[in-house]
Amino acid sequence: MAGEKPPARTPPGPPPRPLLWRWRHNPLRRRTDTIEAWAGLGLLIAVLAVAPLAALLVGDSARRHYEDTARHQHLTRYEVTATLTRDAPRHPEPGSDEEKKTRYPVEVRVITREGRTRTTRTDVPPGLPAGGTVRLWITADGEATDRPLTARQIHSRTMGWALLAAIGVALSGAAVHALTGFALRRRNLSAWGTAWAETAPRWTTPT
Repeated sequence: MAGEKPPARTPPGPPPRPLLWRWRHNPLRRRTDTIEAWAGLGLLIAVLAVAPLAALLVGDSARRHYEDTARHQHLTRYEVTATLTRDAPRHPEPGSDEEKKTRYPVEVRVITREGRTRTTRTDVPPGLPAGGTVRLWITADGEATDRPLTARQIHSRTMGWALLAAIGVALSGAAVHALTGFALRRRNLSAWGTAWAETAPRWTTPT
């Protein structure tokens, strides 16, 4: 009748969650969908279990390696005062931020623990005159080298390798999941082709 209000409609329920549709019972769910769902869950659990263990083992191995390296460096390197044999270039403007960051390789003279005078090259701030001195680390042969690894550097590198190990496990799990899904999709297409070959003749009318 005119003016009569239409009956109230029940609001539709929430749409099914895309990530959970393989777990819902419905007539369209295939056996491969169930396999893919369980495989994904198994891989997720495996990654969550293995990733911390891999990070711990790799991190511990990296820590021991870098600690051994640092000990060896402390035994084979030492810090000395080196004397410039020539003036360092003065290209950056004095007092500028660029001057604080810029370093030039110059020849310096060092005296080893055995009392031998050697020349080597090292990076120095701009503007240092010949005869000026800088502190640097050298090897037993008097060659300039980096300072031994510090505890902070060891920790940083250890954490880096541990993180890479965890990421590697996660990427491996993702790759296995992708390959599993690809294989199951190929199987679905093959089954669909077989089913269609059996069904198609029923849909075809002889002419």
